[in-house]
Amino acid sequence: MTLRSMTGFAREAGDTGPYRWAWEIKTVNGRGLDLRLRLPPGHEGMGETARQLIGKMLGRGTCHANLTLARAEQTPVARINTAMLNGLIDTVKGLALPPGIAPATLDGLLSVRGVVEIIDEADDEALLARLAADVEAGLTRALAALVGTRTAEGEALAAILSAQIDRIAELAAAAETCPARQPEAIKARLAAQVAALIDSDRRLDETRLHQEAVLIAAKADIREEIDRLKSHVESVRALLAEGGVIGRRLDFLAQELSREANTLCAKAGDASLTAIGLDLKTVVEQFREQVQNVE
Repeated sequence: MTLRSMTGFAREAGDTGPYRWAWEIKTVNGRGLDLRLRLPPGHEGMGETARQLIGKMLGRGTCHANLTLARAEQTPVARINTAMLNGLIDTVKGLALPPGIAPATLDGLLSVRGVVEIIDEADDEALLARLAADVEAGLTRALAALVGTRTAEGEALAAILSAQIDRIAELAAAAETCPARQPEAIKARLAAQVAALIDSDRRLDETRLHQEAVLIAAKADIREEIDRLKSHVESVRALLAEGGVIGRRLDFLAQELSREANTLCAKAGDASLTAIGLDLKTVVEQFREQVQNVE
């Protein structure tokens, strides 16, 4: 499987009858899959379908999915309440009008409230079903486009991470072969430190002196740190080859690499080894930052 980033954007729009709809999906980094869905009023029923589709396509990241829906303006339909109009006409016919009062006209009767009704044509079931199907298909296409952008960015990320882990391996090898780690160099530093102990406290007995020498030697030994660095490097390479949703595991390994780099710097008793350790810490931190983008 390929590596995928957690960041991406996609938009898909379409027309269904008088409706114009559009999906916009944006994803950013997140610890898990956090879905934030916005739907137009009256169409909340699409929410569960959208959640299922997004859950199948995305493994990790914060996802903002927004559906907009607009209906084209329609010409209102006028309908006459004939029963009410006929009742008014019959009533008017039976009235004895005072002098100077003209009889009621049709336009006057039509202006009576309730005689003429203005109604909007309701959507039929077939149109609403087609709209729901088109919106779902649009979401599927938008998700496919989103995954495409996340995959393309993931491929670039994989190249960056591979180069960084290769550099970490090179620095670990450089620390292992550093002249400061040669037995003669360690022996010389140890002798100097023991001499400094003797000068600082003439009362040190041989047993105490031996203990201090052992502690100094143990502190100077970075063999375990180098072995763990090599092991973590191989684990990272295996994960990059595996692909898929591996961001959390890479993040854990980045923390472990950082821990070993810090310990190596703390144990370094020589300027050359310290320089290697600082370079190692820098690359590990860059690696950790890039890992935050991996799904």
